[in-house]
Amino acid sequence: MLQKPSNAFIAASWVALGTGMTGFLVGLSRADMLLNEKGYYFTVLMFGLFAVISVQKAVRDKLEGIPVTDIYYGLSWFASILSILLLVIGLWNADLLSSEKGFYAFSFLLALFGAVAVQKNIRDSKDVEKTN
Repeated sequence: MLQKPSNAFIAASWVALGTGMTGFLVGLSRADMLLNEKGYYFTVLMFGLFAVISVQKAVRDKLEGIPVTDIYYGLSWFASILSILLLVIGLWNADLLSSEKGFYAFSFLLALFGAVAVQKNIRDSKDVEKTN
């Protein structure tokens, strides 16, 4: 049964993505870090967002019977886990207050969740449009 996501869930997903990304990026812009450190965290965020969207797409494709190679499926999961691990390693070794580290960790995870939810909503909406 195909059902379009509710407007409330669509809005909540976009708010989660926007809040996570904006919080992370505002934190970076205001941080007292070298530019290369800011670049590292920005790259980890972008890598993580792309990776979780790839996982969501690969999982959904497999469920719908669309062929997905095992290498792509595995690489998507590996990239998602690696992005989180890179953030953890970076924060573990960073000269930041614990509260700042927690802020970056939670805004990062919120952005990743939001990206997955937004991708799911877009895909669900397109599937409903195709059947109508």
